[in-house]
Amino acid sequence: MPVNIPDISPEVQQAKMRFGIVGNAPALIAAVTRAIQVAPIDLSVLITGESGTGKEFFPQIIHAYSPRKHARYIAVNCGAIPEGTIDSELFGHEKGSFTGAVSARKGYFEEADGGTIFLDEVAELPLTTQARLLRVLESGEFLKVGSSTVQRTNIRVVAATNVDMLEAVRSGRFREDLYYRLSTVQITVPPLRERGNDILLLARKFASDFSERYSMPPVTIEESARNVMLHYRWPGNVRQLKNVVEQMALFHAGGKIDADEIRQYLPDATVSYSPAVTSSAHSYDHERELLFNMIFRMQSEIDRLREEIEHHRPSAADVAAKSQKVEVIEMPTSLVRYGEHTHPAFSAAIESPVSETVPPAAAGMTLEETERETIRRALENNGGRRKDTARELNISERTLYRKIKDYGLE
Repeated sequence: MPVNIPDISPEVQQAKMRFGIVGNAPALIAAVTRAIQVAPIDLSVLITGESGTGKEFFPQIIHAYSPRKHARYIAVNCGAIPEGTIDSELFGHEKGSFTGAVSARKGYFEEADGGTIFLDEVAELPLTTQARLLRVLESGEFLKVGSSTVQRTNIRVVAATNVDMLEAVRSGRFREDLYYRLSTVQITVPPLRERGNDILLLARKFASDFSERYSMPPVTIEESARNVMLHYRWPGNVRQLKNVVEQMALFHAGGKIDADEIRQYLPDATVSYSPAVTSSAHSYDHERELLFNMIFRMQSEIDRLREEIEHHRPSAADVAAKSQKVEVIEMPTSLVRYGEHTHPAFSAAIESPVSETVPPAAAGMTLEETERETIRRALENNGGRRKDTARELNISERTLYRKIKDYGLE
């Protein structure tokens, strides 16, 4: 049974563009959607996922779409601050409270009052600091180091971790009550190996960015190398992919990357990985695009046949008969059959006629030019409304967005 994957909403598309999030994997889109939905509601959020998946983008989305967006946003890497100074960094200290405290200092919770604080690697917090953080979450109160005066703060906490928090709770490394306070809403960021073709989209972006930044000729990643990338485990996720692509862009500038060359940059121990294929993760965008291009080619062939008929016009009756035969050409279903079953992504389009917006192919126009002109006319006919345009062209809004960007029709 085919699975219908919903189109990306304009709000999610805007958030992706604003924060530079690349990819269309359903799990990624679900995470962005969840961040936007929870943003206006002042709840604590826990973001989980492996290291290097891009968890840092989600607290920024939450802050930007919340009523606190005009107040301060502070990101704190809890794993990078020594245990002896973490309390001072978060809550501040009074003058003379410890050796080296030559003056009073505000902590992050006081500095970000009214805004949002992002606690990355929150599982690395010492147990004593966890107790202080729990008090802030429960009552909004805290004490500076070396002070007995209770201070209040109005702050939203978004935390992130790559640790199994339930296991940390069971082993006594993290307070159970704090875990439930932090994870009022939980967002899971998928690992790169589960994002399918997003791997290729990110690789192309990283290669292009590197080429533009350093004015170097771009590299071309061949099909064999793309297959290796799709079947590699990527233990370092997006961070590792960027590192690999930038190395290739440097040492193979202007060249082509095949499977053997890309394996030089991948540790052998993690090369063999077969991504799990589930029905819910499959996308039919590629098949829809093939069908879309097939329709253009058929229309071009129909126009060519019309021209031949007009050129060799023996009689009005013959022309009418031949034109009728041309105009009722049907798409052969065998072109899109896989085994004994018709592929579900094509079934609706096979039963629908070619859109009336498809323009006759002008002499000398390439397929890409014909496709661009078709989309341009459809946008004009629908007053620039992309949803209506996609419906008229019988393609998804996601495909239409990409085509508009590729052809510079913004």
